[in-house]
Amino acid sequence: MSLFIYRSASREGTLQSGDELLGVNGQSVKGKTKVEVAKMIQSAAEEVTIHYNKLHADPAQGESLDIVLKKVKHRLVEGMSSSTADTLGLSRAILCNDSLVKRLQELQATEAMYKGLVEHAKRMLKAHFDLLQTYHQFGCVFAAISVREPQARASEAFRLFGEMHRNMEKDGVKMLKALKPVLADVGTYLHKAIPDTKLTIRRYADAKFTYLSYCLKVKEMDDEEHSYAALQEPLYRVETGNYEYRLILRCRQEARARFARLRSDVLEKMELLESKHARDLTGQLKRFIEGLATLAKDTTERLQVHANLFPVEVDLKPSAFQYKTPNWVNDSPPEEEEATEAAENPTLDSMILNLDTPSAEENDLLMELGLNDIDLSQSVNENSQTTPMTPLLAKNSVDDLLAPDLIN
Repeated sequence: MSLFIYRSASREGTLQSGDELLGVNGQSVKGKTKVEVAKMIQSAAEEVTIHYNKLHADPAQGESLDIVLKKVKHRLVEGMSSSTADTLGLSRAILCNDSLVKRLQELQATEAMYKGLVEHAKRMLKAHFDLLQTYHQFGCVFAAISVREPQARASEAFRLFGEMHRNMEKDGVKMLKALKPVLADVGTYLHKAIPDTKLTIRRYADAKFTYLSYCLKVKEMDDEEHSYAALQEPLYRVETGNYEYRLILRCRQEARARFARLRSDVLEKMELLESKHARDLTGQLKRFIEGLATLAKDTTERLQVHANLFPVEVDLKPSAFQYKTPNWVNDSPPEEEEATEAAENPTLDSMILNLDTPSAEENDLLMELGLNDIDLSQSVNENSQTTPMTPLLAKNSVDDLLAPDLIN
């Protein structure tokens, strides 16, 4: 016996697919067809008394090799084009008409867009971080110059200029820390919400293929019965209780219930994911852009406050602009003066900016900001798949990351 879904008997749950009908209102149904039994039930005036044998079977027994091969076939057919399937005589209608297939493609496009967005945002923040380290080194150099400058006004100008750059570096680091939650929220959507939905879709696809496999198996067994009936020959499994057919009917019913449940879960998760994407992405991008705009505004204001620091007068040694060249021969080098200058500037080389070998403090700050794995010297799409955002991220210039509108 098989039950139609969403009918009263199916919703009531006492009768299940695979149960064997023995009689209707005291009349035996042995030897009758499905149509004849259905007419007997419909002809009842008020009540219908059904006698049946309950099928007690393990659905795992129905997962035979034949069902597994049918699932593999459905997976192969789903990946084929319509022309190839038609050439091989395979039907793709029930697979292609699934609306979730198109929504899965949209989800994959959204995931690719988020990956490109996160990658570009991290590279932009890393470029700002490198620029902030330049500010810091700039400030240290001018602070050292101010200490050694004998002119009071020039020393004060260099001190203010160096302190201004140090403050610019502090403001920038504060901004980067404020923008870190934005990347964290987008990363949660990318690395947790989307993979969880894709996992649910994979489970749904497996349940769909299982259900379709049982449907195909039932159809094959029905066709087998009809062919034997047309030849007026007995079929062994029918004569011996038709247990295998009843088992497949029960497995199909449970597979259909699991398929419907997972489809409902997928639709619910997809709707939540799409609503979160539409609601949160705009706000996160707005916060990100506002943070960068605020930093640019504060930097401009700091520069304008000390716009009149220069020009200044400084005292230079007579040899300040004498450079060693291959064509110039110094017969009497001022060894004593050079030794004195070297003693006054023992760590001048250590103040030269070297971004390729960041200090331990910079490494800790990069770890805190989550930018330690970003290398601006490598191409954006190197060792990564091409995404719809790749053409926008193809340039590898720090200037492009900091001011793309000005470059173009």
